[in-house]
Amino acid sequence: MAQPTFFTQPPASALADIATLTKAELVDPARGGQIIRGLASLDEAGPMHLTFFDNLKYADELKATKAGACLVSPRFEARVPAHVAVLRAPQPFRAFVRIAREWHGDALRPQSWTGNDGIAPSAIIDPTARLEDGVIVDPLAVIGPDVEIGSGTVIGVGAVIGPGVKIGRDCNVGARTAIQCALIGNDVLIHPGCSIGQDGYGFIFFGPEGHLKVPQTGRVLIQNNVEVGAGTTIDRGSLRDTVIGEGTKIDNQVQIGHNVTIGRHCLLAAQIGLAGSLTLGDNVALGAKVGINNHVKIGDGAQVTAMSGVKDDVPPNGRWGGFFAKPTRQWFKEILAVERLARDSKADPKQEERE
Repeated sequence: MAQPTFFTQPPASALADIATLTKAELVDPARGGQIIRGLASLDEAGPMHLTFFDNLKYADELKATKAGACLVSPRFEARVPAHVAVLRAPQPFRAFVRIAREWHGDALRPQSWTGNDGIAPSAIIDPTARLEDGVIVDPLAVIGPDVEIGSGTVIGVGAVIGPGVKIGRDCNVGARTAIQCALIGNDVLIHPGCSIGQDGYGFIFFGPEGHLKVPQTGRVLIQNNVEVGAGTTIDRGSLRDTVIGEGTKIDNQVQIGHNVTIGRHCLLAAQIGLAGSLTLGDNVALGAKVGINNHVKIGDGAQVTAMSGVKDDVPPNGRWGGFFAKPTRQWFKEILAVERLARDSKADPKQEERE
């Protein structure tokens, strides 16, 4: 049986047309009529595939590739085997993504899980909910009272939309996602299994009555063009709102606590934990498994390396890392100093005698 594929296959395209689409230069114009039928990585590409190269780590794969054509920067152009047509591009991966988006637009945004183009008969929609024309609701989804959903939005299988939630146009709510106490803008992509708008972790601890729960009466505000990865949880605010700024991209399994404010165009990698009432500025990038303490402020343009623990404010455009996080130059110097001490202690025979 042929290997299954889940997305539309691209059309056969001549290299000359691909060069125009990617804004790359075909080094040998005589190969302009050569046909390409798909995209592939260096190690899996065949004569009918286009690939790319922009990292010397994969030089051996480039040397052995069987690809028909390769997008490559001028400085690596000479490394491409003679049988591979060269498409010269200043940023090869960006050019590769440009054609991938053109050929595989159906992979950019999920559609109905069941091929549904309207309201599934098994969906439960409160009569007071208002759905614009063109909304798709998949089977077993539940839409509560006074919900508003804009045209072009897809509500996935088994999703639950709580009372009063507002969702804009051209959004996608993944299967088994639960949303309450939230206002969501346009072009927002929420992957499956998210929980948005549940109450935050607010208690008065160890009182005479035990742990006394604090009412969480705020909301979640998600601005336009945000993407939320699968399994992510975003708590609603306690007194003020939890806010996710325009254009921010959140990876899978991220926890965002109550009252958190995230600026515009931030990048949050997988398994990050953001404690309550902290603030991220605009264009902040956080690596995977970063943990940030409550009430901390991360300045505009700051970056924090993966698996760091942040307990102090990070200045704008700061580069921090470690546990606890500090400026990366200082962190690296401390690591080197510790390694030097370890080497010196091994080289000291008196140290061995003392042990």
